[in-house]
Parts: sequence; C-alpha cells; structure tokens
Amino acid sequence: MVIPAGTVFATLATAVTVGVLVWVLWPLWRARPWPLAAAVLALAVSVLALYRVVGTPAALEQTARATPQSLEDAVAQLRAELERNPNQPEGWALLARSQAALGDAAGARDTYARAVQLAPDEPSLLVDAAESRAQADPQRRFDDQAVQWLKHALQLQPGHPRAGWFLGVWQRQSGQPAEAARTWESLLGAVDAATARSLREQIDLARAEAGLPPLPSAAAPAAAGSANALTVKVALDPEFAARVRLRGDATVFVIARIPGGPPMPVAVERRSLQELPLQVVLDDADSPMPTQKLSALQEVEVFARLSASGQANRGEGDIESAPVRVALPADAPVELRIGAAGP
Repeated sequence: MVIPAGTVFATLATAVTVGVLVWVLWPLWRARPWPLAAAVLALAVSVLALYRVVGTPAALEQTARATPQSLEDAVAQLRAELERNPNQPEGWALLARSQAALGDAAGARDTYARAVQLAPDEPSLLVDAAESRAQADPQRRFDDQAVQWLKHALQLQPGHPRAGWFLGVWQRQSGQPAEAARTWESLLGAVDAATARSLREQIDLARAEAGLPPLPSAAAPAAAGSANALTVKVALDPEFAARVRLRGDATVFVIARIPGGPPMPVAVERRSLQELPLQVVLDDADSPMPTQKLSALQEVEVFARLSASGQANRGEGDIESAPVRVALPADAPVELRIGAAGP
C-alpha cells in the first residue's frame, strides 16, 4: 500500500509526540492511567489535526514510506523526511525535542540550530535552542551562541520569562552576580506568586555573591493597577498547632469579602498548609467575580480558612482565623492567626 509522504509526515509527528509523552509520563501512568491516556490521545489528535490545517503536505509528496512501528523508527523516518524536505522549522523543532527526551543532547543541540536557521525570529524556539546548548555542555554552561539567541529572544519579546531566567543563569556562571540579580528582578512582575518566591531566593543568593543586601520585602511582586492591594500575613497559632494533628495536604484560603454581605469572596488566594507562615497580596487579580473588584471597596473583612477538603466553601471541620475588618487602602499588613482562641 502506498502512503503519501505528507500523510507520513503528519503520522511521524503524531507518533513522535505520543512516544515522547509516554516515555516521559510513564512513572505517572501506573498511578493514574486513564486521565493520562485521555490526555495523550487528545494531544495526538490535535497534532494531526493541526498539521492538516496549517501544514504543507504537498511539499512532501515525493516518497511513500511505511508507517513507523516504534518511536526510534518514527524519529529516523522524520529525520529522513526533513533531510529531503528541509524547509520545515516546526519539523526540526519536533525532532530536536524528541532527541532531547531520548537523551541525545548533542543531537538536539544540532537539530535546534537547523530550526533556528529557518525561523530566526521565534522567541520560544530561540530559548529552546539556547537551553539545548547548555544541556549538551558537560558543565551545563551557555556558550556565546546560546547567549546571542537569548538576547535576541528578549529583543523580540521583552520580559520573556525563560529567556530572562537563562540569561541570568549565564551571567551568574560568568561571575556577574549583580547583573544576574538585576535580570531576574525584572521578571518578578511577570511570574506567578509561587515562581516569584523561588525566584526571589535565587536573586538573594546572587545579591549575596555580589556583596549586596537581600531584596526588601516591599519588592515582593503585586499586581499592577490595584490601588487597594492588601498584604496579609497568615500563621498557625502555636498552641493550636501543638495540640492538633493536621493533614499534610490541607489547604489554606486567604479570603477578603464585603463586611455583612454575601459569603462570596471579592478576593481569594489558595495556598498549602506547608507554606505557613506565609504572606500574600490580595488584589483585583484574585477576584473570582469580574463585576466585584477589591479596588472598588472602601472596607473588607479578611480571614483565613484551613480546609481539609480543599474547597473554598466552608465545610465540616474547617478552621478559620478571627475575621479582621480593614479600611482600604490599608497602611499595614493584616495579621491572621488560624486556631487562636477568641478574646
């Protein structure tokens, strides 16, 4: 049976994607097979459908090939198709990702370089290619070519998180800790709260290497354009923590709502028990209701809820801090203590 080469290319792309996913996700497969199976199947269908919509099968209609029987066979056939029809940056990037997943760091580095030659102004591709060069280096260092790609990615897309992170890594590797800290500081407003906390740790390490003090707490990221942003500190009461055995997977919700109004929060953040004591910044980005923003209020009631179910709605066995009324804008952080005895 003769199969058009365009169909082969789509099949190869799907096979490589599915094969790599199965290889990477196998440790999780045994724990939760059905959700992962559904995800892999959906992605395979999406890859095939996307290629049919935006691909160029006609450019590959030259040689009939048999459907690949294994991941290695699929990778080999994909490489052969690309050698015959090399003007396919997406194909080279797919091949490079497959090589990286299979442990061929040097092959991925060289293949990404070919993809960049065809698409030199794609920020994410430039970052992937730069990362592959570091992964192929025995000392995991970014070379001059990788740094050039990272800087170009940032020119094309200022604030690109991965490009900025890797550029800071190179600066620290190169004995420029102060420059690394400045590069990473510029990313704090573009990442989520959990990432920002980890990033701040690296920034403080780099600043210490440069003989600089740690970042002040006021430099913690908060959403822009939220004049009534509210800083909240949450901790467990020591006596309560000593006498009660808490589940390790318990969830902490930090909630602001209208005093005397409906129970629906106007701002809420979800954190884990292990993060206590913690500090969060509630603002308009934390509102579950687009029509009710924190910045539109003059006063809120703030409290923290320890939830065993992981649900924001109050449930049996949940424990809350005493609510605190706060006039907005607040001049100081609100301090909440979960489990403290009432006055």
